[in-house]
Amino acid sequence: MFYSLTGTIKEVGPNYVILDTQGIGFFLNSTLNTLSSIQRGSTATLYISESIGESNFDLYGFFDMREKRFFEQLISVSGVGPKMAISLLSFLTPDQLIFSVINDDAKALTAAPGIGKKIAQRIILELRDKLSAEMPENTSFLQAERASSTIKDDKNISDAMAALTVLGYSSSEIGPIVRKGNWDGMSADQIIKEVLKQMI
Repeated sequence: MFYSLTGTIKEVGPNYVILDTQGIGFFLNSTLNTLSSIQRGSTATLYISESIGESNFDLYGFFDMREKRFFEQLISVSGVGPKMAISLLSFLTPDQLIFSVINDDAKALTAAPGIGKKIAQRIILELRDKLSAEMPENTSFLQAERASSTIKDDKNISDAMAALTVLGYSSSEIGPIVRKGNWDGMSADQIIKEVLKQMI
């Protein structure tokens, strides 16, 4: 089993990264959160989760160990596969996932592509106790509300990044601009235009 892989980022796609480790290129499925944290040509350590079946051997790489742990908790839920888990963790940060689940906010979960109401309710039912234990210490109710209120803005950011990758831009090009920007209240279209403006 793989715990982590360290190597050079050879390529960053809309939902994957190719990591070269001593001449071996690993294709790692990943989230937008992870892809926006790495850059092509840099050295990175990604934590690995494996999905092995009769006809597949897929690897998932995460920049943050906590995100990997949440991925594995999500796929432990009946009916939730790796693609759904990746979709959720591309749309929500780990903290936002916690707040959505413990606040019984199925609507926030269904906003992620591919997540229906029944699946969202099942995630809340099966993970509420587990994710409650993951609540960061000293987190006030007001902080939780603020984190939840950023979900809409984060969806606009995720939608904008997805659209930009379709246009041919890599996450390593987009990520640094997105991380530095203040996108509060901006639509996905507005974010796309601003990012493109900064790339000129």
